[in-house]
Amino acid sequence: MTWTLADRVRGPVYEPGDDGFAAAAAGFNLSFAPRPDLVVTATSVDDVVEAVRFARSAAMRVSVQSTGHGAEAPIESGMLLSTRHLDHLRVDPDTRTATIGAGVRWKPVVDAAAAYGLAPVTGSSPAVGAVGYLLGGGIGPLARSHGFSSDYATGFTVVTGEGEVVEADADTNPDLFWALRGGKFGLGVVIEMRVRLVEVTSVYGGSFFVDTSDIERMLRGWIDWTAGADERVTTSVQVVGFPPLPEVPEPMRGKLLLGVRFAFPGDTTEGERLIAPLRAASPVYLDMIGELPATELGRIHNDPTDPIPAYVHGNMLDRVDQGLGTAFLDVVGPGAGDSPFFAGELRHLGAATGRDVPGGSAVGGRGAGFACGFVSAAPESFASEAPAAAARWDRTAAPWIADVNNPNVVSQPITAERVAACWPDDIRERLGQVRRRYDPDGITAGWWQR
Repeated sequence: MTWTLADRVRGPVYEPGDDGFAAAAAGFNLSFAPRPDLVVTATSVDDVVEAVRFARSAAMRVSVQSTGHGAEAPIESGMLLSTRHLDHLRVDPDTRTATIGAGVRWKPVVDAAAAYGLAPVTGSSPAVGAVGYLLGGGIGPLARSHGFSSDYATGFTVVTGEGEVVEADADTNPDLFWALRGGKFGLGVVIEMRVRLVEVTSVYGGSFFVDTSDIERMLRGWIDWTAGADERVTTSVQVVGFPPLPEVPEPMRGKLLLGVRFAFPGDTTEGERLIAPLRAASPVYLDMIGELPATELGRIHNDPTDPIPAYVHGNMLDRVDQGLGTAFLDVVGPGAGDSPFFAGELRHLGAATGRDVPGGSAVGGRGAGFACGFVSAAPESFASEAPAAAARWDRTAAPWIADVNNPNVVSQPITAERVAACWPDDIRERLGQVRRRYDPDGITAGWWQR
């Protein structure tokens, strides 16, 4: 049956065992080795249409992948549709919008917008695929000042589960437009989106680190500070154990440090005033905060740019207090012992993330005040040790964990219950109705429902 599809699409079609199959299927998380029945590398809208129609006729689920950063579960059957070659990008400075193909990463969008004194509201990593990230909402370094990244979407071009090309915006198919801003999956294959750009040319931001002995003091100081934090400031903290490897900068090599990430889209003088209480909360070991051009926002979090094996577990949190701080330190702090997680993060939300867009959106977790995440990079822990530690965290942190999570935060383990909890009941029910309308056979549900 494969040859009929290969005859209809211009991009390559791979079956298991073909040269190029593994490379075409590979994602960012090396702990998963995707084993679909087919990999289709689309080079045009027509390729996507033909691939979806073929999958529907064969009763085959479609998993869509651009960069593969979002893969949190194995793909063991069906079709993997790669959109990485749909990489067209256009910035219109007059309307302050960017038209972004499904294969584009955030970095080219950032660079193209900067030429006009504009910027997209992105995530923490410029290497992540723009479309896949935004479909889940998107929490970036400007979250409190600007909101979820999906709040800036103005339109989408989608291939539905029946293989039809449709537009979705506030006036055309508004139900689908509502769902795509946060609904993540089962809504067809997005081949293009339009996003509104903002006038941000620089921020006062970056990160500073405290040494092991000051981790608890800094964490508790940050928690207290967030209670009155300026709505224009977005911060997060991460405890990370840096490996003793030559590629790690010498001051960090082999050390357990806490990093404070800070972003204020304003002038340096005001930024220094706003950060002063944090800098005074404990001795600072390394300070890398200053004026950053918008093209360098990725330096605030310095997320990995090369594929790695990882087990990631995340939650949205209603609030954070000193009790939660104690639980967090028990997982990744200096006394955590043999915890499988080498890094743990708390992100401060609220302010603009708590305000929905006109007409509403399907973003999950909008009412949460914080988000947390833990990462293990030890493959030997992925089968049992890391999942057990994640379950212990969920039990301990239950008083703080929000009832509603977010599909970009939920991470592993992917279960039906955890996915369902990514939206409140009313949004989840409405999403189901929209999914059934635009993908009645569930063709594009992909790995989320496997």
